[in-house]
Amino acid sequence: MRILIRIVINALALWASTLLPGISLTGTTGHKVLSLLAVAVIFGVINAVLKPIIKVVGCGLYVLTLGLIAVVVNALLFLLTGWLADKLHLGFHVDGFWAGFWGAIIVSVVSFVLSLIIPEPRDKD
Repeated sequence: MRILIRIVINALALWASTLLPGISLTGTTGHKVLSLLAVAVIFGVINAVLKPIIKVVGCGLYVLTLGLIAVVVNALLFLLTGWLADKLHLGFHVDGFWAGFWGAIIVSVVSFVLSLIIPEPRDKD
């Protein structure tokens, strides 16, 4: 249940990022919803697999820049998500680095706020 809530939160955050210029979502309404859910899964997998690897390999850059490189890494991972969604014909497109940069910031902020509003179910002991 927890993973479904995270997917929906990510899908809503991705939808909010499409309000920015340079990030688009095409298709019919029903197709858009399914596309956003699929892109949310892709985004989650990319962040779960690649982000820890990048942090370990680039830990020196994280220390050197006091963690500010994380914003650039998030933008590049968001751009990768858009590229994969394009290749899978999901209708989600990110035009370039700056669109990915601002999109990643919007997704981070919106998903954080939604995570505060929508509580995750607790495990039963």
